[in-house]
Amino acid sequence: MAAQNKSAVKTAITPTRLEDYPEWYQQVIKAADLAENSPVRGCMVIKPWGYMLWENIQRALDEMFKETGHKNAYFPLFIPKSFLEKEAEHVEGFAKECAVVTHHRLEAGPDGKLIPAGELEEPLIVRPTSETIIGAMFAKWVQSYRDLPLLINQWANVVRWEMRTRLFLRTAEFLWQEGHTAHASSEEAVDETMKMLHVYAKFAEEYMAMPVIMGEKTAGERFPGAVSTYCIEAMMQDHKALQAGTSHFLGQNFSKASDIKYLDSNGKEEYAWTTSWGVSTRLIGGLIMTHGDDDGIIVPPRLAPSHIVILPIIHDNASGADVIEYCNNLAAELRKVFYHDRKLVVEVDTREGRGGDKVWSWIKKGIPIYLEIGPRDIANNSVFVGRRDKSRKERYGQSRTEFVATIETVLDDIQRLLFENAKKFRDDNMKIIDNKDDFYAFFTPQNKDKPEIHGGFAVSHWNGSSEVEKIVKNDLNVTIRCIPLDSKPENGKCIITGEPSERRVIWAKSY
Repeated sequence: MAAQNKSAVKTAITPTRLEDYPEWYQQVIKAADLAENSPVRGCMVIKPWGYMLWENIQRALDEMFKETGHKNAYFPLFIPKSFLEKEAEHVEGFAKECAVVTHHRLEAGPDGKLIPAGELEEPLIVRPTSETIIGAMFAKWVQSYRDLPLLINQWANVVRWEMRTRLFLRTAEFLWQEGHTAHASSEEAVDETMKMLHVYAKFAEEYMAMPVIMGEKTAGERFPGAVSTYCIEAMMQDHKALQAGTSHFLGQNFSKASDIKYLDSNGKEEYAWTTSWGVSTRLIGGLIMTHGDDDGIIVPPRLAPSHIVILPIIHDNASGADVIEYCNNLAAELRKVFYHDRKLVVEVDTREGRGGDKVWSWIKKGIPIYLEIGPRDIANNSVFVGRRDKSRKERYGQSRTEFVATIETVLDDIQRLLFENAKKFRDDNMKIIDNKDDFYAFFTPQNKDKPEIHGGFAVSHWNGSSEVEKIVKNDLNVTIRCIPLDSKPENGKCIITGEPSERRVIWAKSY
């Protein structure tokens, strides 16, 4: 948004979150130059600023995985159809989303157009997830209890043929990591499942500044073929839930399907116990909707592609060279500073164009700190500081020496405030509800033609029945997001049936 139009429209992004949240989300992505739709239906092109953000997510998580003993590997994109058919619940859960390769070459037809030829003996599935293909390899690698535990992670892309897509949140192809492990006992596999859930929660809160609730999925919401599925759930600014990561205890279901067996210390043959867990580029969508405002995305400093942009303010050619030199020297000084074991990434924006336009382009990208420096700042050996988590009116002057000395503290303050604000927002929109009418009113928009932002997380009793889940989903498009791990037993009555219930669960609309 050009600076001269700022006063007219008041926000850099139109429409605002309150006016049209889904369209606001799309416009934030466009304004920040994060990604765009590709010529292939349902797929996206992740542009450099968005991909740098993914690289930082990947780098942080990869370090956390390796600290917990996991090693990276890579497995084929294609999975024989027969592999998927080995685990009944698994194939049923993913069948409608599979992309299938049936031919291996193209030939020119009578009209000159290319037609598929060379039909495959067995169709290949473009991986929607890799339990079955990795299981086939685990069956070769695991022979003895000495080969366990086997702790593997893969960074890859997957394809799930979604009908309704939205950039980052739900696309036909997306990037992710998938961890797969095999263990000698049920207890060890469960411990692994919970350990990785806590890794995800730690990453979400400490890096993304996104508060999450850890919990277990109901039977109806489990990963196909899993014994138990655990998740982290976050609240977006339209009060909907986002499932930000999952960790699955697979029991022996996949080891029996893939024949992952080992000889125990007594020479007895046993099936291994397995787990899988993953997060994806959906996290970028979650970051946008957790912290974004009506001027664009706000990127937490610990994940920012760049931490600081320096914007030279040049009024005439005579002072221009001095301003550029000052900015470059400051950038070089700042690049020697480490922030959480990572050197500061500093941009110097010397592009041609109006200064105001350039400032707003960086605000829309969500860069944590922007500095505007002109001849007066050089004369005072100072900087003029803007923080992305504050309004433009809250910019301030500061000595250059003090700015450099305190930059780590300022970035940490931004990170902390982003988390605290998001947590307060979530907590303010979580409501204990014990009355069915209140429950329905909580999730029912007042304006049916243009629904306003409504609802949130309802903390209500449930009798454990899948029929109740179906009723609520059908009536309100609301599901049980999780049974919180920290929830305590509490006698009550099911919000729908009035039947006895032993604990509360989190109900919400979701992405």
